[in-house]
Amino acid sequence: DVQLQASGGGLVQAGGSLRLSCAASGFTGDDYSIGWFRQAPGKEREGVSYISMSDRSTYYADSVKGRFTISSDNAKNTVYLRMNSPKPEDTAVYYCAVVYSSVVRSWADFRSWGQGTLVTVSS
Repeated sequence: DVQLQASGGGLVQAGGSLRLSCAASGFTGDDYSIGWFRQAPGKEREGVSYISMSDRSTYYADSVKGRFTISSDNAKNTVYLRMNSPKPEDTAVYYCAVVYSSVVRSWADFRSWGQGTLVTVSS
């Protein structure tokens, strides 16, 4: 069975840095993409970034572009989200999920949500 486990959340000061990890298991090959999502209290879940495990192409939501960096370690089946210069509005539970394709057409295509990790950014 495919499983995704997000970790690395915690309390960080605005302007600091934090790295989240998404450990994936149960996959064969690299024809899939891993995405990061977040859900703040009282708000809908939103897509943050994703990466293709086959060619490592990436995509970022405008809200995090230039501040967050997504990367992968295929040997470890792990995807990272480096959060640089976080802002209080980045406070949310962060989740990772998978699309079984190297091409992502829609945020709605992501599946197999892992347990989230809470990120709190203090001002």
